[in-house]
Amino acid sequence: MKPSFRLIDSGVVEGRLNIAIGQAIIESHQAGAVLDTLRFLRFPPTALVGRHQALAQEIDLDYCRDNHIGVARRITGGGAIFLDPGQLGWELAFSRSTLRVASLADLAREICEAVADGISRLGVPASYRPRNDIEVDGRKISGTGGFFDGDTLFYQGTVLVDMDPQVMVSALRVPKAKLAKRSLDSAEQRVVTLRELLGDDTPGLPQIQDALVAAFSERFGLQMTPGELSRVESDQAQRLWHEEIGRDEFVSEIEEPPAARGDLAGHHQSPGGTIKSYIRLEGPAQNRIRAALITGDFFITPPRVIYDLEASLRGVYIEHLEEAIRDFFEAAKVEVLSVSADDFIASIRMALSGAMSGQGRADKSEA
Repeated sequence: MKPSFRLIDSGVVEGRLNIAIGQAIIESHQAGAVLDTLRFLRFPPTALVGRHQALAQEIDLDYCRDNHIGVARRITGGGAIFLDPGQLGWELAFSRSTLRVASLADLAREICEAVADGISRLGVPASYRPRNDIEVDGRKISGTGGFFDGDTLFYQGTVLVDMDPQVMVSALRVPKAKLAKRSLDSAEQRVVTLRELLGDDTPGLPQIQDALVAAFSERFGLQMTPGELSRVESDQAQRLWHEEIGRDEFVSEIEEPPAARGDLAGHHQSPGGTIKSYIRLEGPAQNRIRAALITGDFFITPPRVIYDLEASLRGVYIEHLEEAIRDFFEAAKVEVLSVSADDFIASIRMALSGAMSGQGRADKSEA
C-alpha cells in the first residue's frame, strides 16, 4: 500500500503566522494526530531570516519598514530569503520511516531531485545543486532546507515563479563574498524565475502544484489526499504566533554583538554554510570561555542544538575547547547537513586567534 500524504493549500498567509502553522503541523505530527503532510503556502511581501542568523546583518530593516515588507524568523536554518505572493512555498512533514531514507543529507538530495523533476515538467531544465538548491543553467529557482525533530522530518522550499529581483536585493543584505564565490556581479544574476524563463507561457499556480505533487508521488510512491488543517493545528498555530513566533523578541533574538562589547569574532566557510562565532573570555589569564554566540546560514538538526552548544561552552578552558565540542556533538547525536564538529571548531578557533594577535574583535571581523 502506498504511503498516504495529506495535501493542503494554505494560500497567502501573514509571514509569522505561516511559520507558526509549520511548527503546529510538526507538533501535531509528532503527537500522531495528523498524517504525513505536503503543504503549499504563499506569503505577502516578507523577508525571512534563517533560524541561526543575526537579523540586522541579513535584512535591511529600514527598507522593509518603509516599504511595508514583513520580517519573520524561520524555524529552519539556511540563509535569508525574500518571499511574496509571486513565489510558491512548499513544505513536507513526515515520519523518518516513510521514505525509507535514514540520513538528512540523503533525504535532502532525494527531495531536491524530486522538486527539480517537478519544475522540469513545466518546461525548464532544472537540476539539484548540493547542498540544498535547485538551479536552471546555474541560477537558483528554488531553495530548500529542513531538519529532524524526533521522528518527524520537516523540509521546506520555494519555487520562484515571478518577482521583482530589485525588491529582493533591497530587502536582503546579500554578502559580496557569496556573489564572488559564484563569479556574479549582483544578486539578481544569482536567481531566476519561471516568468523570466517562460514568459507568457508561465503556468499558473495550480499547474505548478500539480507538477510538484506528481513528482513527489512518483519518486516516493505516495498517495496524495486533499485535506485541510485540523482545528487543533489552527489553534496551536495561533498560540505559537501569539506567544513566540509572532513576537518581535523571537524574530530579533539573535543579533551580532555590539562592537563595544569587544567580543572576539571569527568565521569559517564550510561546505554547509558560513559559521560565525563571537566569543567572550574570562579569568585572570583570559583563557576560559565566558560566553559564546554562534550564527550563520548552516543547517543542523534539531535547530535548538546550537543554543545547547553555546551553553555547554561556558566555563570551558581554551585548551579543552576542541575536546568539549567533539564530546558535545557525540553526546547530542547531532544530525548535520554538510557541516561537522570540525567546522564549528575552526570558526571558534579563528575567533580565539584574535586574543593572541589583538585582531578579530567584533568590530573588525567583517571588515
